[in-house]
Amino acid sequence: MKILVADDDKEIVELLSIYLNNEGYTPVKVYDGEAALKAIREDDEIELMILDIMMPVMDGMKVVKELRKISQVPVIFLTAKTDDMDKIRGLVAGADDYVTKPFNPLEIMARVKSILRRSQMQPTQEEPDVLEVGPLIINKDSHVVKTIEGKEIQLTALEFGILYLLASHPDRVFSADEIFERVWQQESVVSAKTVMVHVSHLRDKILEATGGEKVIQTVWGVGYKIETK
Repeated sequence: MKILVADDDKEIVELLSIYLNNEGYTPVKVYDGEAALKAIREDDEIELMILDIMMPVMDGMKVVKELRKISQVPVIFLTAKTDDMDKIRGLVAGADDYVTKPFNPLEIMARVKSILRRSQMQPTQEEPDVLEVGPLIINKDSHVVKTIEGKEIQLTALEFGILYLLASHPDRVFSADEIFERVWQQESVVSAKTVMVHVSHLRDKILEATGGEKVIQTVWGVGYKIETK
């Protein structure tokens, strides 16, 4: 399984490549944003990107914005910035996760495994699982979401995970911590803002595709739910 590592600090690229090799992955090494985008366009076997935000030629934010026009491959941002708004901008741009520098390589490996496990998870072909919620048809087997008119909504693995979790438990309210632990498959630490950003992005996509249908409801002070009518 190929994983792209993009950072202008060659020592970081080499360090992460060693850890990826030890875990059985094949690292693809690049050192600027433009090279990262070129690599993902030319190699459809890349399953995940570890991407520095501050890079020459094209920064990580621009890379992800361009990437999301052609691919939903998961992205983990590396960032030296610790401000919450910088992290939120990264998630809104289309990243799946972020790690702040300096980092523990073992933490990144854990996040890589968690994201890949989600994106590769498929139920048995004999028992396809399709949910119909309001204007949406959600196919867990193919990870495809469409409107009842047949318009496909392009979602990241995390966005799909959130939608499917809520849709499969209609009227139940899930807290941000519960969503984080179930979808990210990690223990919740400071997850509320991360979940909020992904839910907001998911809502925007649904609103655009359905012409304004509000599928996901916020229960203030508690969490989120999909309400049956």
